[in-house]
Amino acid sequence: MDFSYLIDLFLHLDKNLALVANQWGVWIYALLFAIIFVETGLVVMPFLPGDSLLFVAGAIAAVGGLDLVALMALLTAAAVMGDALNYSIGRTIGNRVFSWENSRWFNRNAFDKAHAFYEKYGPITIVLGRFMPFIRT
Repeated sequence: MDFSYLIDLFLHLDKNLALVANQWGVWIYALLFAIIFVETGLVVMPFLPGDSLLFVAGAIAAVGGLDLVALMALLTAAAVMGDALNYSIGRTIGNRVFSWENSRWFNRNAFDKAHAFYEKYGPITIVLGRFMPFIRT
């Protein structure tokens, strides 16, 4: 297996999950956990196939290919832990990043608008954003 094959497999795991589940056995649970954790925990990884992967994993579990209870427990834990990591990263470096007035990557005005929005609608936005991908995007 070459590196490009592994990258392609990883990025399109939602299309190849049944095959990978048969080849990897119980290690598929660790791989799914890692993908969901990294996708939710690292803000620079939104290209991972998290949402579609959940549907495919559920479909495979429905036909007996994966244990549904284990999937639900592991992937819920992965999402919660990933969200906690993402929150911690933002809490730790967020204010420092946005304290740069003329940053090339971050706009202070946009930050202030987002902050005001979350002050007003924060809790409901967090809940809806977590479970409705079109809002999160």
